[in-house]
Amino acid sequence: MAVTDPAPAAASAAHSATHPAPPATGAPAEHSGAHSAAHEGILRRQSARESAARTYARALPIVPVRARGLTIEGADGRRYLDCLSGAGTLALGHNHPVVLEAIRKVLDSEAPLHVLDLATPVKDDFTTELFRTLPAGLADRARIQFCGPAGTDAVEAALKLVRAATGRDGMLAFTGAYHGMTAGALEASGGAPDVRVARLPYPQDYRCPFGLGGEYGAELSARWTESLLDDTKSGVPAPAGMILEPVQGEGGVLPAPDAWLRRMREITAARGIPLIADEVQTGVGRTGAFWAVEHSGVVPDVMVLSKAIGGSLPLAVVVYRDDLDVWPPGSHAGTFRGNQLAMAAGTATLAYVRENGLAERAATLGARMLTQLRSLAAEHSCIGEVRGRGLMIGVELVDPTGGGSGPVGGSGLAGGVGPAGGSGATGGAGPTCGAGQGATSGLASDLATSPDVSLASNAAPAPAPAAPIPAQGKKHAPVLIPSGPSPDALPRITQPHPPAPELAAAVQRECLRRGLIVELGGRHSSVVRLLPPLTITDEQAAAVLDRLADALSAAARPSHA
Repeated sequence: MAVTDPAPAAASAAHSATHPAPPATGAPAEHSGAHSAAHEGILRRQSARESAARTYARALPIVPVRARGLTIEGADGRRYLDCLSGAGTLALGHNHPVVLEAIRKVLDSEAPLHVLDLATPVKDDFTTELFRTLPAGLADRARIQFCGPAGTDAVEAALKLVRAATGRDGMLAFTGAYHGMTAGALEASGGAPDVRVARLPYPQDYRCPFGLGGEYGAELSARWTESLLDDTKSGVPAPAGMILEPVQGEGGVLPAPDAWLRRMREITAARGIPLIADEVQTGVGRTGAFWAVEHSGVVPDVMVLSKAIGGSLPLAVVVYRDDLDVWPPGSHAGTFRGNQLAMAAGTATLAYVRENGLAERAATLGARMLTQLRSLAAEHSCIGEVRGRGLMIGVELVDPTGGGSGPVGGSGLAGGVGPAGGSGATGGAGPTCGAGQGATSGLASDLATSPDVSLASNAAPAPAPAAPIPAQGKKHAPVLIPSGPSPDALPRITQPHPPAPELAAAVQRECLRRGLIVELGGRHSSVVRLLPPLTITDEQAAAVLDRLADALSAAARPSHA
């Protein structure tokens, strides 16, 4: 790691003198009755005064009063390891010395704190540092629009931008997407009730919409996209743009395959469709590259950025190719576009991540954590899949007793695919989870053992084997296409076990009891998510995994149901 200058170190020492940091491991502290009463009183008043729409406060009934790095201390005196990190906002954790120093410097300078969109030295420094980190093909000809302080406003700006630039109106988006809570952003998100957006299948392994996963599922997703755009009777006119997340976060921590992302770039470029990458949660080193699109080498036309770029304070921008910059003044305005403190904190954060190789660190540590979690999955049949990229990790919990449905008779996608019996999801308080049971998927092994097979050609794939073949890290009910001589047989179509949201909620509660804060996500809120700061130490990572493993065992005991 690079050595930082002495100013942040001095700031850290001064802060520590008056605000001693909680223990690195986040172990619970002794708390008095007075602390407990204050804690309960604040929670009671919040419940009485705040909107019914509040979310995190329901699942995490804590009252944070101090924080440093990975650790939060509550009003009741308890300490927690924070693997929520402001939903991915805190790249450097809470109150990092370089961030505090940058904020103090602006405050001490008597610089104006509110300037609308006027030019300032603080903004100039931020823009310069941000452009230094952008993919080279974009940075060379980029323009930046400062938006309102939330990521959803930057999404709105991006949608307006491509509509103005193309003269078209419709959008392409993906199942499972989450782009924000304002009207346009919701239209492009997975739960939209009424849309002007064509929805495309996002590739994934465990719950592949085609039942295949892997290269086959991703190829079918790309083929469907091409068909939709090129079929004159598809009902989808030429769109203004395509928006996607390189890793779907709220959708369940689903990393886009690199080859598929390159296909999306090729498809959109060939048809003059601007590609918008939503890097609100994936940016600033989170996935093991500074920007998640860099894993695939893709250069989007537009990037939507927020969360970590503000160094823990509200900031959102949209960065785009200069030839798209055709909208007139005032096309996207807002009173709070010039957050000077957030820009200063963001500059410090971006520079610290870049200079200290924290993206590379996230890649290394994240891979290690994924390996350890997959070992845990081998011991627990209720872990359907462990997935992620860098320090953006998800553990999907399932009901291993719920059975599945899949094809009976026929072969390929066109013939005889129907239910094979299977009970579906079970009710009650959630499934129990014992030692690993024989789970089958088969695609990873099929791809490894089959002769050269590609859906990009007309070559006939090899017939599916008649017996289940285990696949690493993924658990399905055993559903097979019967073996036979048919030359058009595809790999086995599988059906995953039903999601277990009740179990996931129980794991989240047990984690909190053990001093660990985690988030839930995914289509059914059945994915336990880990978003630790990029500054997490090896010791802290081990403590996080130990507590999660203990919480999973406690939540999955039959007596817990």
